[in-house]
Amino acid sequence: MKRARVNPRAGGPVKMTRRRRLVVYGVTLGVWASGVLWLVFHNFLAHRGAFGLEANPLEPWWLKLHGAFAFAALWLFGLIWGAHVVGGWTSHRRRWSGGVLFGLFVLLIVSGYLLYYAGDDSLRAKVSLIHWIIGLGAPVLFLWHRLAPGRIKPVKA
Repeated sequence: MKRARVNPRAGGPVKMTRRRRLVVYGVTLGVWASGVLWLVFHNFLAHRGAFGLEANPLEPWWLKLHGAFAFAALWLFGLIWGAHVVGGWTSHRRRWSGGVLFGLFVLLIVSGYLLYYAGDDSLRAKVSLIHWIIGLGAPVLFLWHRLAPGRIKPVKA
């Protein structure tokens, strides 16, 4: 596997190889799409059964797929940290957008953990809302980071 290009002024790798980027994009698209599909099936495609409203038969499968992609995303989070974030942070390139994106991914990880393990229904409903709002907005935040100018110059007074 090719190594990431190193920016000598940044002190470390910033730009990932094409293969790594494709893996990251594939996994993040998978976790996002499976989450969106679960949300759609859960909220809009339930059907009336003999005992009231019943979940769509595909709903649990979307959730299982979402969980599988989430595990892969956690692994990739570590890869991105070592191969991209540390060098990017020291180079001061896209620091704002990267910092916000990083923080929101941490919130997705924590809220996903709470959704899996929280027993209180009231807490679970609040955490679920936070999780899917952040998750739905994640592609916009990623595009902001990806397309942001390389370095923000300080404003002189």
